[in-house]
Amino acid sequence: MKIWRICRELHAAAAFSGEGARLFGGRWNNYGVKVVYTSSSLALAAVETFVHLEPNLRPDDLVSIEAEIPKELAIDHVDLLSLPRKWYELRDDSLKAIGDQWIKSAKTVALLVPSAAIRGEWNALLNPEHSDLHRLRIRKAKPFEFDLRMFR
Repeated sequence: MKIWRICRELHAAAAFSGEGARLFGGRWNNYGVKVVYTSSSLALAAVETFVHLEPNLRPDDLVSIEAEIPKELAIDHVDLLSLPRKWYELRDDSLKAIGDQWIKSAKTVALLVPSAAIRGEWNALLNPEHSDLHRLRIRKAKPFEFDLRMFR
């Protein structure tokens, strides 16, 4: 499975460390828990990045990083029917507990979670401390720019 991550060039070397999520927490993890947020396409990674940008601020130092999870590695997924109603509007403990429990279980290197930015699409959480993380094929970072029209 191919996955993508977009980050600032300064952080590219540590893009799969989970440090950002550990420091700030996220929809699927609590502060203090290392998780790497990736997307199932470059376009989804772009939207997921875009929704977190300051309005009218077009970063000029972004990179995209493609990676591949080998087919032989098991991947868990969140069952949409198990989520609270309007889960995509929530940033509460119920969603964070799902990610935290998955990290703690260390069963798989990846967990597919639904995208709140584009419902029907999927992101992949990675456990940066899983013993199989080294088996991912992580490509070299490439410059990434948003189209200027997105910032009008």
